Formats: sequence, C-alpha cells, structure tokens
Amino acid sequence: MYPLLQGMRILDLTRLLPGGYATQLLGDLGAEVLKVEDTSQGDYMRQLGVHFPDSEESALYWGLNRNKKSIRLNLKSEAGKEIFFQLLQTYDVVMEGFRPGVMEKLGLGYEQLKQANPAVIMCSISGYGQDGPYKQRAGHDINFTAIAGALGQTGAAEGTPIIPAVQIADIGGGGLMAAVGVLAASIARQNTGQGQYVDVAMLDGVVSWMTMLFMQLAVNDPTAKRGKGWLNGGLPCYSVYETKDARYVSIGALEDKFWQEFCRVVGREDLICQQFSPEAWVKSEVEVIFKAKTREEWQGIAAEHDLCLEPVLDLAEVKQHPQVLARELFSPLTHHLAGEVDVVGIPLKYQVEQQRDSVPPGWGEHTREVLLGLGVTEARIKELGQTGVI
Repeated sequence: MYPLLQGMRILDLTRLLPGGYATQLLGDLGAEVLKVEDTSQGDYMRQLGVHFPDSEESALYWGLNRNKKSIRLNLKSEAGKEIFFQLLQTYDVVMEGFRPGVMEKLGLGYEQLKQANPAVIMCSISGYGQDGPYKQRAGHDINFTAIAGALGQTGAAEGTPIIPAVQIADIGGGGLMAAVGVLAASIARQNTGQGQYVDVAMLDGVVSWMTMLFMQLAVNDPTAKRGKGWLNGGLPCYSVYETKDARYVSIGALEDKFWQEFCRVVGREDLICQQFSPEAWVKSEVEVIFKAKTREEWQGIAAEHDLCLEPVLDLAEVKQHPQVLARELFSPLTHHLAGEVDVVGIPLKYQVEQQRDSVPPGWGEHTREVLLGLGVTEARIKELGQTGVI
C-alpha cells in the first residue's frame, strides 16, 4: 500500500468484482475503505468460486478486498440509515453497485447524501448506466462485451466469438473507470469544495476501449472484423502460432524492422513483403515455420534477436517469469487457515515507501470498532445487534 490518498475515506457498498476492484485499487493507494455489508450474507464474493481449504472464505474474495475494513449494517432500517448518515460526516466518498433507483428507494440517493454532506462524492457502477432503455436490465461481463462489440471481434475469422478470460467490462469498463472518476471528482472538489455524482456504466467503458476499432469502422476499413484486423489475428506478423511441442508463441512484429529481422532469422526473406498480407497462404507458411521448433527454442531465438516474440504462458508460468518476479507483481498475505497466500499486488510503482497491506476483512469484522468511533455506547451496540441493525 502506498500512502498517497491518505485522508480520502470511502464507504463501499459494492459487491462482487467491479466495485471490489475499484475500491481495492484506491485502498492500495492509501484511501481508507470501509465495506458496508448487509446483515444477511454480505459481499457475495465471500462465497463465490473456489474456497481455501477448511474455510468458508472464497479465494476470489481475497484477491479483491485487501486494505479495507468491514461493517455490517441493515440500510433498510431507520437505525441503519441513521448510522450511515453519521458515517457520511467523516467519509467523503460513497461507492455503490446496485441497479439504478435502489439507493433512492433506500433514502440514500445522491440528492439525499448531498444534503447531509455537500462535499460527498457518490459513484454508481452499473451495467448500462443510470439512464437509457437498458438501465434496469440485468447483465454480466459477457453481455456488456457482447453489446459493445468486443466479444464479436474476438476469435477466429470464421469461428465462434471467444469469451475473453479477463473480465473486460467488470474491471476495465467498471472498476478502472470508477477509480478514475472518483479521483477526478476528488481533484475538482479540492478546487470547489463541492462533491460530485459519478455515473459509471460497464457498457460505456468497454465501448471506450474499442476506440481504434470504431475509428476503423468510420473509414469503412474492411479488416474491422473478427480475426481479420491488425490486432486480432488478421495479419501474419501479429498473431499466435503453435510450436513443435504443441505450445504457443505470440509475435507482434508490426513495425517493419521487427518483421524483417524475423524473416532473416528464419531464412525466409521472401516473406518480408508479405508482412501485412491478408492471403491465407502467407499465414500458412508462417505456421509451418513456427511448428518446426519448440516453444523453448523460440524463446532462445527471441532472447538473441529483436523480434517482439514471446511465449504464451499458463498461469503458473506467469508467476515464475523473470520480469514478473523483478516487478514484484505478487505479494503475500497471511490467511488464518491457509497460511501465506500470493495475491496480485498493486500494478503501480511510486518513489515512496510502500506500507504493509492489511488482509481482507471478515464479514462485519470492524462493526464494533467503527460504531465506538462514532460515539455509540456498548449498550446501544448490543441493542443494534439484537434488533438486526448490525
């Protein structure tokens, strides 16, 4: 964790991936993040997917919730809302991921929050945004990437669209856009003293990521199709090829010098002029070239020549890659049952001393601590627990 956003305090009402990623990133940068979880089950990510041995806690939850605290709070109760508004006096950012209108029904919409604290920044992450005909429509990453055109551009030219392994809409369109939106609103608040409402739609974010493809469409570029384009497998110089040992390598020789060097190294200077050829026979020739050597042999060649050629790694290999190790992209957290667990660390580097990360919080782990900080008495805390408010 880097102490860069000290003083920023976030009430995190989000669940699952997009909001979890956004608030973890801000927490990694020094913001104080308090997860406000319901009293029935909390963040769904706690139960989703694979679990640690002998634990009811999901490994996925651990990858998205370090450097946070957690309070259980029933926001449907008047007492719960009262506590929330008390928190709003010292927490200046609220992030939520419900469907449009839910916060208003709870009496916690931006207009209500702004009356209580004019400096509050509220960020809503949703699939389709706060307006438009799809605003109440349910959806997941695959649906947002489908509508945005990203799914339709991924895969072989004549094949079925391939689902990306990375959640582009959740993380890129939702989490990252939300973090940027909150930071921009925070800078504006420093100048005006006023808060801001940030409307983040995962669909919008993915469409934004498609900028280059839509510019190709604007000039009627015929290669703006699945498996036909410059960057999605349509060129012999920018593609993925199988090796002799049934592994794969990637080549990204878009610049002339890299492709020329590749052709010289493999003894096929006749292919230099075919760098951007759409003809199937060219790619077939390159496929034969790559199948003549193992992935390891190609790695050796790439180490000696400037080719933009790298192996396609599996997850375990990524963690052992020398560049990944050098950049310290994984950091250990200690789970009370599983022991030391490697999690993907913050992808940003600063010239300030990095502080120790805190482990993801248990469900409502800090409820008593936070309420005592608000001046709530032990007797009242007991009563709130008995009545289902916390």
